[in-house]
Formats: sequence, structure tokens, C-alpha cells
Amino acid sequence: MTDVDTSLRAQESAASGGQPTYWYGDEPADGRQRSKAVLEALRVYRAAEVAMRRRTRDSMSMGENELLVLRYLLRDSQRQVRPGELTRYLGLSTASTTAILDRLERSGHITRAANPDDRRSIFIAATPRADAEVRQTLGNMHGRMLSAVIDMTPTESAAVVSFLQRMIDAVDGVAVEIPAVDSP
Repeated sequence: MTDVDTSLRAQESAASGGQPTYWYGDEPADGRQRSKAVLEALRVYRAAEVAMRRRTRDSMSMGENELLVLRYLLRDSQRQVRPGELTRYLGLSTASTTAILDRLERSGHITRAANPDDRRSIFIAATPRADAEVRQTLGNMHGRMLSAVIDMTPTESAAVVSFLQRMIDAVDGVAVEIPAVDSP
């Protein structure tokens, strides 16, 4: 954690008197208080995760999408991935995906190979160098995360997984709301 990250967390804690209040108000303690505490803890975790991802990108001299491509490719190194699959995964245009792949190829993180069954298409693969760099950069962090949860009971694990799935459903169910603008 950087000094900036530590300072931001300390400011948030001091501003709330150590109590979670941001976004969720200062309602009296009741059943909602526990819910607010959980949501506040989740918000602080997400802020820590965003900061960690920024530090990871900085240390690897990559953008978010480059790192996403490498993680996608390294999930299953035996799988043959075409550029179109990465385009859909990233939600970008074909041209943007091509630019990302060009950068990753120039930096030695991916290779492009002709598809032997269809000469018009190619397969993208992460290089051993990319695998080693990602493992070195993220390995310690993943180890710390595993240590944080390894001794959870099956009941605790099920509760966390259930909670996170409900949060995923809640977030994915949010429609993009565009505020109405009054015309002059």
C-alpha cells in the first residue's frame, strides 16, 4: 500500500469517527446498521483493490486492458484464443483490440500464430516471459489473499460466496440511468 493509499484510508476513518457512514447515512443502530457496515467494508475493499491494480499496472508498465488480456490468456494456456474472443471479452472495437495486441507483441508478452485450420485467422498466446512476470508481480498478493481466507469454515465460505453473488446480481441489474436535462 502506498503512502497515498494509507493516507486516504486514514482520512476516511477519521472523517467518520471510525464508523462507516459514507453513502449510507447516519441512521440509528438497527438491522440496517449491519448492512451498512458490510457495504462500507466492501467499498473500502474495492478502493484497496483498485489501488492494488493501479500499482500492478504501474509496476508492469501496462494499461488495464493489456493486463486483462494477459490474465485472460493465462487462465488456460492450452486454450486457443482468437482476437475476436478478446474483443468480445474486453468490449472494445476490433481496432482497439488490435492495438493492444500490437503493444503486447512488441513488449514480448504475447505471440500470434497462424491457425493451421483456417489461414485467415490467428491464435493469440501469452509467452513464458509474460507468465513469469505476472506470477512474480501478483504471486505475493495472491498468497496474502489466500492466507486471509484459507481458515474460513465451510459455512463462512458459503456465506461470503452467497453475499458476493447477490452483490454481482445487484450490480449487474443496474440499468444505466441518464439524468434528464431541462432544455432552456
